[in-house]
Amino acid sequence: MPEVVPNGSSFTEFLILGFSPSEKQKVPLFLLFLLIYLFTVISNTLIIALISLDSNLHKPMYFFLCNMSCLDIFFTSVTAPTLLHMQLSEAKRISFRACMAQLYLFNSFGVMEYIILTAMAYDRYQAICNPLVYHQNMSRNVCCILAALQWGGGFIAALPINILISALCYCSSNRINHFFCDLTALLTLACNDTSAIEFMIFAEGVLIVLNCFLLTVTSYGFIGFAIIRISSSKGRFKAFSTCASHLTVVILFYTMIACLYMKPSSSYSLNDGKVLSVLNVHVIPMLNPVIYTLRNKDVREAVKNIYHFYYVKCLSF
Repeated sequence: MPEVVPNGSSFTEFLILGFSPSEKQKVPLFLLFLLIYLFTVISNTLIIALISLDSNLHKPMYFFLCNMSCLDIFFTSVTAPTLLHMQLSEAKRISFRACMAQLYLFNSFGVMEYIILTAMAYDRYQAICNPLVYHQNMSRNVCCILAALQWGGGFIAALPINILISALCYCSSNRINHFFCDLTALLTLACNDTSAIEFMIFAEGVLIVLNCFLLTVTSYGFIGFAIIRISSSKGRFKAFSTCASHLTVVILFYTMIACLYMKPSSSYSLNDGKVLSVLNVHVIPMLNPVIYTLRNKDVREAVKNIYHFYYVKCLSF
């Protein structure tokens, strides 16, 4: 007889099934996930350091990029240790409280992704559509308010869902068919009515996800019209190049979200969801620094300046 815990659940822990590779595949999969995680952490840390060290990058656009790099490190770190541990260990159990904590952090950072991408789109809108008052409209105070909205909004928005799902009774099974404590996988294990949580998810989806998407699309709509009105092709290319990196990240992000969540429930598969979640949670945060580095002249110049500065400094010793 499983021990009953105070929150009404009959299980004090969950079993995370994760992936089920053969013995020969375990080590290669572990090394693959480890390399992805290390690259994500190191590359995003380098971007944060680069922006902090180079005064030429002390601009609103790079302030938000720095926030995004911090967020990507936190977001991928919520699930990466669990994923890596499960590849080599038979111990795939997680306590109820640890599961709820992981779910809360995952949902919080997920909401922050929408907000930071929207803030960056607004920044590009101001830079291209209102260049004469850009620094006034995107002052330090405005940037700090948007950053506070990102971090505070994410933690607040995830709280109601987490409170509701932690109060559910999981009496039929404690086997989570995912590589972390995923919301959808947990709802399939609940024995009691989940309509309140489903309504809350829908409400927050409309309030946060849909509004962020519409604001981002609207910003790029105005940007598109502004670029079209530029007479010279060189000017149009220069204007577009300032937002190309962010637009690429936005397209990747929302395409992955659409593949993950905008599917009929009858055709949704938790096994497919696991693969898509790996792409969303681990691969995209790994690609973001690459996209911003390869397609951004300022970042490439900053890398060269920092390299030459420390190279000359080392030679002087």
